[in-house]
This record gives sequence, C-alpha cells and structure tokens, in this order.
Amino acid sequence: MTEQITVDAVMRAEELARAAADRVGVRMRELSTVAEQNAAADLLCRVWRADSPDQIVNAGMMRALEHSGNYVVGAYRGNELIGAAVAFFGAGHLHSHVAGVDPARQSGGVGFALKQHQRAWSLARGIGEVCWTFDPLVRRNAHVNLHKLGATAAEYLPDFYGAMHDGINAGEASDRLYIRWELLSPAASAAARGEVHEPDLSALRAAGAAELLGRTERDAPVLPAAPPPADGRVLLVAVPGDVERLRVENPAVARTWRPAVREAICGALEAGYRITGMSRDGWYVLEGKS
Repeated sequence: MTEQITVDAVMRAEELARAAADRVGVRMRELSTVAEQNAAADLLCRVWRADSPDQIVNAGMMRALEHSGNYVVGAYRGNELIGAAVAFFGAGHLHSHVAGVDPARQSGGVGFALKQHQRAWSLARGIGEVCWTFDPLVRRNAHVNLHKLGATAAEYLPDFYGAMHDGINAGEASDRLYIRWELLSPAASAAARGEVHEPDLSALRAAGAAELLGRTERDAPVLPAAPPPADGRVLLVAVPGDVERLRVENPAVARTWRPAVREAICGALEAGYRITGMSRDGWYVLEGKS
C-alpha cells in the first residue's frame, strides 16, 4: 500500500531528483515542441537500433501524450539531448513506456537521474506508483530496477508485445517482467537517497539456496540435475552476463536462454515464490511468500 503523499514527501523527492541530475551534470526538461519530440524519437531509435521511430515511439505520439498532460521528458547536458523518457497515466499509476540514454552516455547515472525526476514528477501529481516492463534477460536492467530504484517484480509476462522489429529485440520472444515502483516505499525512498541493498549470494548459498537454473563459463544455461527442492529454500535463477552481446557473438546459445528462464521463473512463481533480488553478476533471487 502506497503511503499518503505529503507536501514534504514531494519536496524531498524533488530535492533528491535535482541532486541526482546535478551529480551527472544534466537538467531535465519536459519536451513540448515538435523539434524536441523529433530529437527524442531519433535518440530512442539509436538506443534500440531501430529503423524507424514507429518501432519505439514516434514524435506524433509524443506530441499527443505531452499535450494531454503525460510524461514526455528529456535529459540535457548543455544543449545536447542525451536521454529521454515517455510515460502515460494508467489506472491509479503512471506507466513508464520507454526510457533510454544515448549509448555513448550509458552507465553514467543519467538513467537513474531520469527515473528520480519521474518519481518526483509523479508524486507532485498525486501518483504514488510507476509501472513498466523490461526484458528479464538483461541483467543490468534487473539490478537497476530491483535495487538502485527499489522497485519490485510483480509478474512474468510471456511474449508480452508479440514480435518486435527493432535492432535489439528482433527475432526474440518479447517476454517481460512487470515492475511496480511504489514511490514512497521504504525500498524506493532508501534507493533515492543512494542506499542500495543487494543480495549476498555467498551467504544465500551457504544457507542452502538451490540453483533452479545455472550458467556455464561460456554463458550457456544449465538445468539442474534434479527437480527444485520443495522445502521452501531460496531459489537462484541465472541469466547471461550480457545477453545483448551474446545475441551477436553466439545467437544459437542466446536463443536457449529465453525458454529456460521463462520455465524456471514461471514455475517458481506458480509454486508461490516471488522475485526478491538480482545479484550484480546475474542471478535472480526468489523466496517463498512466507
């Protein structure tokens, strides 16, 4: 349950969002002109290596969303647009449809700053939850969502978008994890302050955690020799170290990951487990609801 949104909570979120942007030397701006929206569409095309903005979100759709009061925002360094995010209002929440940072500027905190701006923007409008989807095979996104932002994985959605044709997703089933970000939850509030809590795999393994899906040194999935234990132990599910690179270097192995991860996670969720974390080196942690 999302906590009541107070003026103090909004002001604190705005302060933390400004600090996150200042740390990486960017400023956030709502994109209200056709030229700005075209630039954002072009940027997102580069991020997803798409042939056309229609494969991601085009400027015309941004125009309509921005004009009707939705979230269409760019991150600027000087006069250069280096990140963009588009979201729209759902039933009691904001749905973050797409967010991306120029490939040359990734891993520098710009994405985190964008999401903190989105958090403050939502709270200022009385919205306490932001939701989105992401590819469960992309390790870094899982870690960011579950730990650097303090969100939770609510649902596994097999082939959610159907066939996709951009340069990253073409030829892949579009399985997604559905994320709920309760903006005033203890985890989200701590993450906004820069407090990141991560799973300790060594401790979990020492306590008897079971590998539901493993990984070889060559980044191939390894199914366990025996069925998963039914004693409520913590479960571990591996993903590739870098699935996007693997799709280029070894597409045959890359294609084996989707069904393996789908079967492992969906089976665990159906048995009453929930995803509680992702280690930096690519292991989902699943725990029983009890």
